[in-house]
Amino acid sequence: QVQLVESGGGSVQAGGSLRLSCVVSGYTYSFYCVGWFRQAPGKEREGVARISTSEPTTDYADSVKGRFTVSREKNTVYLQMNSLKSEDTAMYYCAIRPACAPLGLRFIDFWRQGNWGQGTQVTVSS
Repeated sequence: QVQLVESGGGSVQAGGSLRLSCVVSGYTYSFYCVGWFRQAPGKEREGVARISTSEPTTDYADSVKGRFTVSREKNTVYLQMNSLKSEDTAMYYCAIRPACAPLGLRFIDFWRQGNWGQGTQVTVSS
């Protein structure tokens, strides 16, 4: 059974940093793509970053480029978030699929067919 568990969320002031973790278990595909998504109250879920086991390995939403970094070590995928802004406040989720798709809203349904974690809350105060 595939399971994803996020952790590392919390409350920080603007300009601060957090590192989120997504631990994946029970996944048997040799190739996979893990995406980080976020959803703020009253807003649609949006893709933030993704990492795959093939080239190109990472991709980011324009809103987080230069501030967020996604990485992978064994069965854990990290999202390092620096220079946090109040607009980064949201519930953050990771999802996994045996194929990759872009992070845009048009592809959310593709990602929804994958396995998701329960989310971790990030709150940034200004």
